[in-house]
Amino acid sequence: MISAAVEGLLDEAVVNRLILQVGGQPGSVYAKNGKPKLRDRINGYNNAAKHSPWIILIDLDQDEDCAPSLRDAWLPDPAPLLCFRIAVRQVESWLMGDAETLANYLGVSRGQIPANPEALRNSKEAMVNLARHSRHRSIRADMVPRESSGRSVGPAYTSRMMDYASTRSRPASAAARCESLQRALNCLTRLVSLDVDQTL
Repeated sequence: MISAAVEGLLDEAVVNRLILQVGGQPGSVYAKNGKPKLRDRINGYNNAAKHSPWIILIDLDQDEDCAPSLRDAWLPDPAPLLCFRIAVRQVESWLMGDAETLANYLGVSRGQIPANPEALRNSKEAMVNLARHSRHRSIRADMVPRESSGRSVGPAYTSRMMDYASTRSRPASAAARCESLQRALNCLTRLVSLDVDQTL
């Protein structure tokens, strides 16, 4: 069983999907109240990972130029049973990696999905813009903010993305276009093998 700490609800859905993808069992998920609070508690999660498997997932955003720099700033000495992974630049990039599945879900053409999602400066904004061109009115209503709302996403953006991440996303396929996702899957695969070894 692999415990997790994440920034928010969408990240929880993504992490659980990744753990299942590599044959692991999702455990409790902590934090979910934004990046600052997660960072305040990261040493505690790291200590817990000295005894049982953990994954911590955060977005790179614009905090640093690259994931290694952010990792060194946050946690230069991760515990042996910890996967500290950083989505470049947001977890939405990972969801865009499988263009075929996402295009079908959003009701857009496959060619509209960015070919290199990790190169996007703001993949959440790109996801909303994809939804603007959806053939499905419900997708547009849920994911695109109303002009007068002052919000960056629609009223049901998170729940829509959680649904996609939990039920449709194919991490192994998406990893072909998302190096940071491939690294996360590799790390989780290692954790699962260690966890199995300990129970034998």
